[in-house]
Amino acid sequence: MRCAGDLIDAGPHLEVPRRADTAGWRALTAVLDSGLTFYGGCCGTGPGYRPRTPREVRERLLLSERQGIPVAEALATADTADSRPSRR
Repeated sequence: MRCAGDLIDAGPHLEVPRRADTAGWRALTAVLDSGLTFYGGCCGTGPGYRPRTPREVRERLLLSERQGIPVAEALATADTADSRPSRR
């Protein structure tokens, strides 16, 4: 595969999608473009949640827009349902 852009040090916990998984590559591109990486925290805890599908990316971008939080923070949110204000 030929890369068209600059290389990014994504971190040791990166799981690369299969070459033919275009949806997985789109999701990974969104994560990396937001500035998130796949470096773990202390004690081998891993990098935390990262979306793996375009749908998960869209859900988190909507969360970012609705809540007014940075895109990187929204993309690292595991469950968007827990992050929404309750409707009463």
